[in-house]
Amino acid sequence: MADVGEIIEGTVAKIMPYGAFVDLDGGEKGLVHISQVDRSYVQSVSDFIREGEKVTVKVVGIKDDGRLDLSIKALQEPDPTEHRPTPKQDPEFERMLKKFMQRSNERQADIKRNVRNKLG
Repeated sequence: MADVGEIIEGTVAKIMPYGAFVDLDGGEKGLVHISQVDRSYVQSVSDFIREGEKVTVKVVGIKDDGRLDLSIKALQEPDPTEHRPTPKQDPEFERMLKKFMQRSNERQADIKRNVRNKLG
């Protein structure tokens, strides 16, 4: 039985829209969810891996029924050039968020006022 954190070789048995089923060398099976295929955005699993392809995966979880959650992404090095600014580092985002929140609060106040007028 594989353990969480273990790195194992396997063969992609089946590609589905939500991920890839992998037959592991130890005889176990697991799923690489689409979110665990690559660090970049994955629209289609088959753009990154193919049925019959040998892959190295990391066990990231074990379900109650013994099925394994696997990840290819966990074995990839982060791209040092890829830096997404957090909202605090992006004044334009902060301005847009503040404007959105203000409009949202105004709309909620209008809705509450209309409901009170209809009820009372």
